[in-house]
Amino acid sequence: MSIYVGNLSYDVTEADLTTVFAEYGSVKRVQLPSDRETGRMRGFGFVEMGEEAEETAAIEALDGAEWMGRDMKVNKAKPRENRGGSFGGGRKSGGSFSSGY
Repeated sequence: MSIYVGNLSYDVTEADLTTVFAEYGSVKRVQLPSDRETGRMRGFGFVEMGEEAEETAAIEALDGAEWMGRDMKVNKAKPRENRGGSFGGGRKSGGSFSSGY
């Protein structure tokens, strides 16, 4: 399971987030996605902890807490939706088949 952490300051680092979440247990991984064009942090991240009980404690304690001048949004991360890449809902071009006679 992963924790979604939103409404973060653009100045937050992985080390900063690790320090905050380490108060609630062992932090296995922290991800802070950045914008592809600017390289700037996007204002949200993901944290994985060692135990589900640790994650639950962190979510309960930190959701809505003020940190670095912002009220954090902390909850269980939802699986990423498949956005797909096709237009038109998968229409197939087709037509008549020739019998070859």
